Amino acid sequence: MNIYKTKDYDEMSRRAAAVIAAQVILKPDCVLGLATGSSPVGLYQNLITQYEKGELDFSKVTSVNLDEYQGLGPDHPQSYRKFMNANLFDHINIDLSRTFVPDGLEADSEKACTEYDQIIEQTGGVDLQLLGLGNNGHIGFNEPDEAFACGTHCVELTQSTIEANKRFFASEDEVPRYAYTMGIRGIMLAKKILLIVSGSAKAQALKDALYGPVTPKVPASVLQLHPDVVVVADEEAMKLL
Repeated sequence: MNIYKTKDYDEMSRRAAAVIAAQVILKPDCVLGLATGSSPVGLYQNLITQYEKGELDFSKVTSVNLDEYQGLGPDHPQSYRKFMNANLFDHINIDLSRTFVPDGLEADSEKACTEYDQIIEQTGGVDLQLLGLGNNGHIGFNEPDEAFACGTHCVELTQSTIEANKRFFASEDEVPRYAYTMGIRGIMLAKKILLIVSGSAKAQALKDALYGPVTPKVPASVLQLHPDVVVVADEEAMKLL
């Protein structure tokens, strides 16, 4: 595990974007596992800038996203498909037919999850998986639990996650209570993992994830067992390390 400390969010975003840019340059037809939320926005902005300068070509890249809210379609303003289009895909030359997000409108959760696992398998596997870190140690929507979830699955969001995400909705009542998420197995099968963390609110979760016991009660702690993890975190997030 390689851990890089940055001064602030902007530096974290630049440093993390450089890791993804290197992946795209070294393997133009790579499979990127992508994340949503506030953490990767700056990273995506950096990738867009590099693309606009002619430094990156995404035409052969395939992407698979970690998760999607159950019940939200791709045109819903708070869906993760909409987020990815607005924050990255609409601004680079990626083939949208090769960008994958779980089907939030599929009411049959078993079908939705099985089909998404098949999609990931058909891509040939994720070369680099981008992760953020939840305040409770979750990665994707893999919430603290009694056991690590394996494949893509439907999860009931914890109250802390609902609280963290309500700022994106008009009210807390509008936040979906369930989501489809790539499982721990899918994440751990990625050849390389990039974890980005910013802000003092994530400090305890980061400490627990990197230096605490490996436990499903802190889902990110499983990353200690992966052979190639890069952590890029700012000073505030690392203040307890």
